[in-house]
Amino acid sequence: MQMSDTRQIAAPPASVWAALFDAETLKACVPGCTELTGSASEGYEATVVQKVGPVKATFKGTVTISDVVAGESCTLTGEGKGGAAGFAKGEAKVRLDPAEGGTLLSYEVDAKVGGKLAQLGSRIVDGFARRMAADFFTRFQAELEGPEADAAAPKTAPEAESSPPTPEKKGWIKRVFG
Repeated sequence: MQMSDTRQIAAPPASVWAALFDAETLKACVPGCTELTGSASEGYEATVVQKVGPVKATFKGTVTISDVVAGESCTLTGEGKGGAAGFAKGEAKVRLDPAEGGTLLSYEVDAKVGGKLAQLGSRIVDGFARRMAADFFTRFQAELEGPEADAAAPKTAPEAESSPPTPEKKGWIKRVFG
């Protein structure tokens, strides 16, 4: 499964670059990550809990960073095993380019799964992989823009601020294909 996308991040390239190598930022951005230890130079060990269709598993694996061109590009490679659920592995080539108002982050992802996960069918697995990549980079963008984006956001009426957000309810089919 291959996918690519770009994100305009309202932060300077140096800040985006530093965040790509920060364990706490990565842990906060990986959906379902319960533990992330290690360093960029030696690699990270991670524990991630995910549910793909009817299969829920705890994946334990590693993430390494290679092909580093300081401030410009790198490759994140991850591999995890989820016991009877199977395995997942992937690679994300990330590139940063200065852009008006911040940084243009481009990525190309290649992901593979095996075991019970592969038996779910490519439509479910591909949809899940796309959602995971999108969730990671959305969280990454929010992590970098967080306080600045909140300060720049227009204030809303007091009654709008006090009302709780309405949770979005979707069945698994809509989550995968929506």
